[in-house]
Amino acid sequence: QVQLVESGGGLVQAGGSLRLSCAASGRTSSSYAMGWFRQAPGKERAFVAAINWRGGITYYADSVKGRFTMSRDNAKNTVYLQMNSLKPEDTAVYYCAAGDGLGNLLRLGEYDYWGQGTQVTVSS
Repeated sequence: QVQLVESGGGLVQAGGSLRLSCAASGRTSSSYAMGWFRQAPGKERAFVAAINWRGGITYYADSVKGRFTMSRDNAKNTVYLQMNSLKPEDTAVYYCAAGDGLGNLLRLGEYDYWGQGTQVTVSS
């Protein structure tokens, strides 16, 4: 089992920045690929970013490319999502997820473990 706990969400004005963290614990958590997803009210959960277990390969949704950066620190069992130039449409609950990394990291179904989520609200 892997436990994931997100933090760093909050209220920010458009154009501002936030950094989300996801602390992982449990069995060999540093060997998992990690992803960030988000879910806005009335919408399905959607892919935001993912990173392989070594941290050398990252993937981003087109809507966040150039604004968001995902990274990981395996020594701390933590992944981060640096979010810059935030827009009101980025408002959502952001979820961290862990998976074995053998499939398509853009798909929800590839992840076995999920955190409880952290709210990000961007005001205009």
